[in-house]
Amino acid sequence: MKKYLLFLLLCTGEYTFAQQIAPLTVEKIMRDPKWMGIAPTNFRWTADSKTLYFNWNPENKAKEELFKITPSAIKPIKAVDKEDEKLLSLNYTYNKDNSLGLVEKSGDIYLQNFKTKKETRLTNTMERESSPVFLTNGNIVYQLGDNLFEINLQSAETKQVTNFVKGKKAGRAESKPATEQDKWLRGEQTALFDIIKKRNAETRSGGARGGRGRFGGFSADTKSLKELYTEDKFLNGVVISPDGHYITYKLTTPAQNNHNTIVPNYVTSSGYTEDIPGRTKVGENENTSQGFIYDTQKDSVYAIQTATITGIKDLPDYLKDYPKELDTLKKKNADRPVNFFGPAWNESGSAAIVIATSLDNKDRWILKLDAATGKFSLLDRQRDEAWIGGPGISGFFQGSTGWIDNNRYYYQSEATGYSHLYVTNILTGDKKQLTSGKWEVQSVTLSKDKSTFYIKANKEHPGITNFFKISVNGGELAQITTMKGLNDITLSPDEKYIAINYSYMNKPGELYIQANKIGAKAVKITESTSAEFNSYKWREPDMVSFKNRYGADVYARVYKSENPNPNHPAVVFVHGAGYLQNVHFGWSTYFREFMFNNLLADNGYTVIDIDYTGSSGYGRDHRTGIYRHMGGKDLTDQVDGVKFLVEKYDVNPKHVGLYGGSYGGFITLMAMFNESDVFASGAALRSVTDWAHYNHGYTSNILNEPFNDPIAYKRSSPIYFADKLKGNLLMAHGMVDVNVHFQDIVRISQRFIELGKNNWELAVYPVEDHGFIEPSSWTDEYKRIFKLYENTLKK
Repeated sequence: MKKYLLFLLLCTGEYTFAQQIAPLTVEKIMRDPKWMGIAPTNFRWTADSKTLYFNWNPENKAKEELFKITPSAIKPIKAVDKEDEKLLSLNYTYNKDNSLGLVEKSGDIYLQNFKTKKETRLTNTMERESSPVFLTNGNIVYQLGDNLFEINLQSAETKQVTNFVKGKKAGRAESKPATEQDKWLRGEQTALFDIIKKRNAETRSGGARGGRGRFGGFSADTKSLKELYTEDKFLNGVVISPDGHYITYKLTTPAQNNHNTIVPNYVTSSGYTEDIPGRTKVGENENTSQGFIYDTQKDSVYAIQTATITGIKDLPDYLKDYPKELDTLKKKNADRPVNFFGPAWNESGSAAIVIATSLDNKDRWILKLDAATGKFSLLDRQRDEAWIGGPGISGFFQGSTGWIDNNRYYYQSEATGYSHLYVTNILTGDKKQLTSGKWEVQSVTLSKDKSTFYIKANKEHPGITNFFKISVNGGELAQITTMKGLNDITLSPDEKYIAINYSYMNKPGELYIQANKIGAKAVKITESTSAEFNSYKWREPDMVSFKNRYGADVYARVYKSENPNPNHPAVVFVHGAGYLQNVHFGWSTYFREFMFNNLLADNGYTVIDIDYTGSSGYGRDHRTGIYRHMGGKDLTDQVDGVKFLVEKYDVNPKHVGLYGGSYGGFITLMAMFNESDVFASGAALRSVTDWAHYNHGYTSNILNEPFNDPIAYKRSSPIYFADKLKGNLLMAHGMVDVNVHFQDIVRISQRFIELGKNNWELAVYPVEDHGFIEPSSWTDEYKRIFKLYENTLKK
């Protein structure tokens, strides 16, 4: 009878052979991901917006191929690489009326006339020419090496604009205060020799500046450029104003006396252990930069005046925990060091904006630069006693900023607690907030005619992104895409069409095409998943939210088990990266973990995946809730999530485990140490065990630096809590991990040995970096995790 019922189910399509005969196993889901089918990537339009190109591999070949479609012929066809790649859209820099464009290709500069469709090659050298721009007089400036060169399109003359010289001015390195003996000798030389008198007079009058005439030097009519000495510093950020009047640049002093870590590589082709150069640790010295302005008309150089920045001396609040250090810094009253981005000049060259961020991560300023004096006036200041961040704001780059016209500048700010879009008028100082609400603007694009902003935002739900538009003057926010999930947009150059990389929770990304209009329909172009992948009914996790103990909303995915094990066990998956969102309606970058969570649910476990405090997508308070205490609210959110499972999903609180990698591994360790009554077992993968050993850029934002905020590091680092381990712990780590070094897991292992702990084990992967590559490594790791749960949560 059972065989007959199975036959009927198979015939009606209500049951698949794969589901009955081939259930999920670790070996199957951890194979080379090609078995799933390969989604299209790298979408780009041609400059004329007629064709969309993308990379795809629908036939599961050794490597992906180039495909193309048009808005009117949407069936993908293979492109001819050498011919079609030439047509791809290039990132042009345009002149005022958009009739001409400049672009760098393979280290040379090309001029494109869009009216005549003629391309002119302007340089053809062995060196790299880059960063071409138009001046207001119609000339072109580009960078070659350290220097700028200007091309006059009318006369075809090329002239050098700057003369940066490495090293110090002659004699400068040896210059010392003159002694009485030095003065006497100098006076004697002048009195004795006429040639000395002559040369001294020439120096005072500026004569012979360009050389020594026809005797081994420059000719008398050769123009000389002011030598701009870079000394022992790195030159970067060379920017010329549109009228050519000012050239700004930065000189960066490399950090001194830092210690780079070494990562030993044991499995090598040579048979010898080889060292991989690694990063520095948090708290090491940082590079410092100083900005300068070269006035080409006055032929003079002067420093940018950071002392004129509002609040440059303000100290962070956390120093109140260290009164002696705070008192010392107050007495010192020094300007805080800053990083500069820009300047960005308006089209006419009448104004320049600089983005400045403090090295202590507490401030971000939008400043108007007076190039004639090097002084600043304030347009906007974002101060955060945790750290500056959020979509379009991050202190590591300029963010979503730019000119609308000669007087209006746009930027993003978390002033309301969520990243939104603002416009400031540099003449009046007025600010206007264009978007608002408890949601985030995640990206911004200004239309070519500068009348409209296109934005990606999660307005409907923190886990749903859509494409919107709004006038630069403000007004109604109009929604263009409507599919529930994640919609990543590639806008055509003429702004008439959008290519959408759309995904859903249990459906990997596929290409859709839609007219860039409200109410237009998105048309699906690709179908990439394999028959084997489609044969399994991948779950749509329950999208839930719960209140944590602090009253904040926390979002989660729950993978229900249709046939729970009698012990009603549960597993918590902890995503990595800290500031990352995984509880959304799209396909997860953690696709292996998504499949593993399905496997766990098939085997009687209830699984929860939480966007804990610190995750992205939820605004400033959620983002900075872990400031000075990682393993605080981000950990208690996991515990509150377990409580939610007990109350809503009938989970047994005595049979709960967790796992995660990187930041998720860190949380797993903190949970096993500090919440041992909640978690019976845990798998900590590539885990940070001591934040004082992680990198500077990420860690100093959240915990400041070990030497100036040791309190934050000691309460945030698992190694200080290793004595509290009670449950069953599996640790796994790649031995050539250049992100979270293998040293991290070795150090905590030594702590366990010294503490006499027995209920832990370490699996090492000799050829793996932070992100595993080899399917055999993934398989071994997740077989161990599954075995851990089977042995500890079901018994």
